[in-house]
Amino acid sequence: MENRRKFIQKMAVASAAMLAGEKTFAFTAKSYRHIIGANDRVHMAIIGLNGRGTSMAGTFARQKNLNIATVCDVDTRVFAKALKAVADAGQADAPKTEGDFRKVLSDKNIDGIYIATPDHWHTPMTILGCQAGKHVYVEKPISHNPHEGELVTAAAKKYKKVVQMGAQRRSAPILTQGIEELHKGVIGRVYYAKTWYTNTRKATFLKPGAVPAELNYELWQGPAPRKPYQEGLIHYNWHWFWHYGTGEALNNGTHEYDVARWGLGVDFPEHITSTGGRYAFKDDWQTPDTQVVTMDFPNRTTIMWESRSCNGRKVEGADRGIIFYGEGGSLDTGGDSYKIYDQEGKLLKEVKSEAAEPAVQGRNTASVSASMDSLHVADFIDAMRNNRKPNCDAETGHITCLSMHLSNIAWRLKRDLKVDPKTGHILNDPEAQKMWSRTYEPGWEPKV
Repeated sequence: MENRRKFIQKMAVASAAMLAGEKTFAFTAKSYRHIIGANDRVHMAIIGLNGRGTSMAGTFARQKNLNIATVCDVDTRVFAKALKAVADAGQADAPKTEGDFRKVLSDKNIDGIYIATPDHWHTPMTILGCQAGKHVYVEKPISHNPHEGELVTAAAKKYKKVVQMGAQRRSAPILTQGIEELHKGVIGRVYYAKTWYTNTRKATFLKPGAVPAELNYELWQGPAPRKPYQEGLIHYNWHWFWHYGTGEALNNGTHEYDVARWGLGVDFPEHITSTGGRYAFKDDWQTPDTQVVTMDFPNRTTIMWESRSCNGRKVEGADRGIIFYGEGGSLDTGGDSYKIYDQEGKLLKEVKSEAAEPAVQGRNTASVSASMDSLHVADFIDAMRNNRKPNCDAETGHITCLSMHLSNIAWRLKRDLKVDPKTGHILNDPEAQKMWSRTYEPGWEPKV
């Protein structure tokens, strides 16, 4: 933990310099051989460029001794803004543009890939990346269903590749410090974590339409069984449809839940409840806009996650966050600061981040925190160079995502789930077990 903390603190200084506009490299990609060493250039490909992907293209481009070799998307309309993001970050050489990720994977000059595609692509593309010899940074969730999480964990181990899930808070110095204080007993034994996410999303209506000429809809669907194109689904609202997305629970809940279980020191729950519904609008959403999940763990602890996608009223003054409750008080955090209170609610201590940027922007779909993004990317690159486990490796990401997948299964079946706390597998519920995996388009089934 001490070495990890020192690395994060070191990267925090570098991140602040990058955010202030420091030029991070001055050589072309041709100046380096294709060997990842302490001073060698890392060649990356960014796959999935709408919103988050373009923002992260700039974040990767700011890393020292790193070159964005290729930007890839099934929609050619997004190339211009992605190339601009890389140029604005200081990279002199423009990346290649590619519409088919399989050509990216066949490029032996590329060391790693970053994946910001829709959820149904995360695991299949990560596995294919590992098989092609690439290290992988994949956005959350690491999987579209529980079985995929097991597959991607197995792939990372089998092919001995670094796989980092985009849980940026794992690399935040202030949050790491706060979790260390929890583990050292600053509020006594911690037994409950309350987490939440809020937003003001609007109604979504889909309608039949013609596939835009610039979009490769066939490849966009990839491993998902084929459905006719619908206007209003691409490029964001797929989140609210089970065929492609995983709802708010894994779109955003993953972040806070991951911190909660990190702080409580837990892995798999033994009992899950999930209630709520699509209450705010009568539209085409399939996933809930209002959801309350509770998970009980064997060590006498519990985690609660509340989601309000369509009502922006903040909780404890924050649009998203985590509160840990212990025998001697509580600790609040949003990721860029933390506060410690006594049992009566009196503020005892407040620690804020010194990062040179605004506080966490909880509803920003491109980046809630450029500083946390930079630190998490830096951790990934360092793990690639040193052949070590990153801060949120495939197994850590899978354990977090599995519980949120199970909360969705419980909500869809309208009943509680009993879980084996040693494996995370569903107990005594054949109907729920049928939702452990999904049906794939023939020929696209992920295999390790």
